[in-house]
Amino acid sequence: MPDLSMMIETAGALSAAGGLGYAKARAPRVFWSLVGLPIARVRFAATYRSTMDVCGLTVQPSRLRAFMVRNVGRRQDVQPVPPSVRRVRGSSTGMRATLRLPAGLEPADVAVASERLRHAWGVHSVHVVEVRPGFVELRMTGYDVLRRVKMPRRLPRKLTGSLVVPVALREDGTAFVRDYKKIPHGLILGANQSGKSMYQRNLITRLAKLPVGLVGIDCKRGVEQRGYAPRLSALATTPDEASSLLEVLVREMEERFDTLSAHGVSDLWDLPVKVRPVPLVVLVDEVAELFLAAAKKDEERRDRMVMHLVRLAQMARAVGIYLEICGQRFGSELGKGATMLRAQLTGRVVHRVNDKQTADMGLGDIAPDAVFAVTTIAPDRPGVAVAGDSSGGWSRIRTPELSAADAVAICREYAHMTPDIEVLAPFRPVVLTTPAPAAPLVKPVPVTE
Repeated sequence: MPDLSMMIETAGALSAAGGLGYAKARAPRVFWSLVGLPIARVRFAATYRSTMDVCGLTVQPSRLRAFMVRNVGRRQDVQPVPPSVRRVRGSSTGMRATLRLPAGLEPADVAVASERLRHAWGVHSVHVVEVRPGFVELRMTGYDVLRRVKMPRRLPRKLTGSLVVPVALREDGTAFVRDYKKIPHGLILGANQSGKSMYQRNLITRLAKLPVGLVGIDCKRGVEQRGYAPRLSALATTPDEASSLLEVLVREMEERFDTLSAHGVSDLWDLPVKVRPVPLVVLVDEVAELFLAAAKKDEERRDRMVMHLVRLAQMARAVGIYLEICGQRFGSELGKGATMLRAQLTGRVVHRVNDKQTADMGLGDIAPDAVFAVTTIAPDRPGVAVAGDSSGGWSRIRTPELSAADAVAICREYAHMTPDIEVLAPFRPVVLTTPAPAAPLVKPVPVTE
C-alpha cells in the first residue's frame, strides 16, 4: 500500500511537471500566470534595492533625510536612495511597476540600465516609459509576446476613439494602434514575404468596422485589394484610373475646405454632425507604380499624380482624408516629389527590408536608432516590423496572422457600412456574387424494383 501511494504521488508530480512544461511551450500566458508571475514578484520585492544600487540607479539622500536617519533612526550609515515603488501589478503577459524618480535621476538613466534589470529579475524584456514628469513605468514581459501574437481584449481608455484602430502588438505587450486624428498619414515599407500584406489586411479589416470610406489604389490590376471590393467606396487598378481618382479626391478636398470656411471652423470634427462629411482613408498598395513611367508620354500623368498626392498629404488631414502609402522602397530615385511626399507621412512602419538604405528611407529621418533594429529582423518571422513616429520613439511590433479569405469575409460582412459618396460613384468597384445553383429542370425519380 505505501508503494502504491508513492507511485501515485510520483505520477502526479511527473504529470504536473509535464503539464507545466507543455504550458510553457504551447500556452506561455498560462505558464506565466501560474508560475512566472509569482516568482517574478517575489524576486522583484526581495532584490529591488540591491539591484537598483548595483545598476547605479540610486542617489545620495537629501540633508533632511540624512538628518532624520541619524537622529531619529539612530543609524550612522545613510544608505543611497533608489526610486520609490508606487505601484506593482501583474498581467497575463508580464508585470508593470510605477517608480517615482528621486532628484538626480531621469528616465534615460533607467532606460540605459533596462538590460541589466532584465537579467537581474529574470524576465524576457524591460521597457521604460515615462508616464508623467518624475514617474516612469517599467513594463516587463515574462516571455516573447511576438512569437504568437494575441491582441489584448480591451484597449486602455486613452487608446480609444472614433478613428483609432488596433493593428499589431508591441513587444511590451501593449497594442499598437493607428490613431488617424493624431497621426493622419502613414508609410508602410517592406520586402516581399516580410508581412506587409498581413499588416494591410489587419488595417483594412479594422477600418471596415468603422464609419469611414475606404479608397483603394492598387495598380497591380487589383490583385491585392480586389477582394476588399464590398467595403471599398472606390478602387483604381491602373495608373490611368489612379490619376483620375486622385484628381477627384483633390476636388473633394477643396469642396470640404469650402464647407469648413462656410461654417467658420478649421477642422472636420468641428463641423455639426448633420453636415460633416464622412472620413476617407486612401490605401495605396504599391506607390512605385504611381511614380514610374515606362515612356515619355507617361511622365505628364506621373507628375500630375505625384502633385495630387503631395497636396493631399499636406492639407487633407483637416478635412478628414488620410493616406496609407505602401511600398518596397521609397526614396529620391522614384523621381521628383518622392521625398516631399515622404516628409508628410508621419507614421512609419518598416518590415524586413533587403538593404539598409531602405531602412534609412523609412526611419532614418525620424528615429535613427531604429534603423539597426530593422536590419536585424529575421526572415523566418514575417509580420515583425519597427514602428516609429516624428517624436523619435520607436518599438518592435508584429501583426496577428490573418488569411486573405478571412479578410475578404470581414469586408463582405461589413459591406453595409460602405458610405455612398457621390463623387466616388464612378470608381465604385463591381462586387461579383457567386450565383446560386440552378434548380434541376427534371425532378429525379427514385428507381424502384
